[in-house]
Amino acid sequence: MRILLIEDDTVLGAAVRDQIASDGQSVDWVTRLDAAGDALRGAGYDLILLDLMLPDGRGIPFLKALRTKGDVTPVIILTALDQISDRIEGLNAGADDYLVKPFDLAELSARIGSVARRYAGNPNPLISHGALEVDLAARSVLRDGRPVALTAREWALFEAFLQRPGQLLSKAQLEDKLYAFGAEVESNTIEVHVSRLRKKLGAGVIETERGLGYRLGAG
Repeated sequence: MRILLIEDDTVLGAAVRDQIASDGQSVDWVTRLDAAGDALRGAGYDLILLDLMLPDGRGIPFLKALRTKGDVTPVIILTALDQISDRIEGLNAGADDYLVKPFDLAELSARIGSVARRYAGNPNPLISHGALEVDLAARSVLRDGRPVALTAREWALFEAFLQRPGQLLSKAQLEDKLYAFGAEVESNTIEVHVSRLRKKLGAGVIETERGLGYRLGAG
């Protein structure tokens, strides 16, 4: 997934950014709402992490404006505002989840995964695909009953296919899932990861449409 983090606390922002990166996802971190607007106009995001108190305004009007424009990108609010009324306001504005600071980073990862699964149309974290048994919550894969070790990047790529079964994903789309703005991407990165996934999970797990992209195969 590609995630937009809107957080002006530099210590917390760095911790959240590093947590997301360690999960194999790409993250763009901004500290102001105007920068967030620029980022959303320049890229497609799978999820937004939104602080409510930013230097140039509050997150609730920003969220309401997104929803008014028809933007359905999932949003998880991260805030120190812990009153029930604050939670209700955030959820009624269109947030999908609400996490009160301070929070455990592992819980944040779990909530990101939960929201992403709901938007993918399958809240069940357990998926069977051919010879594979996948636990999206535990980020684990069994092939013919035996565990398969995937790197964070391999997992993120495989998860992107699982969330869009049958959909053709271009090389550029897949790169967006793995890398943030400004990150250097080697020209053959996706091909290398796809090759490794095929070796670990089965030759047919990812199909190639030459010149167009890749899609989830039968396994």
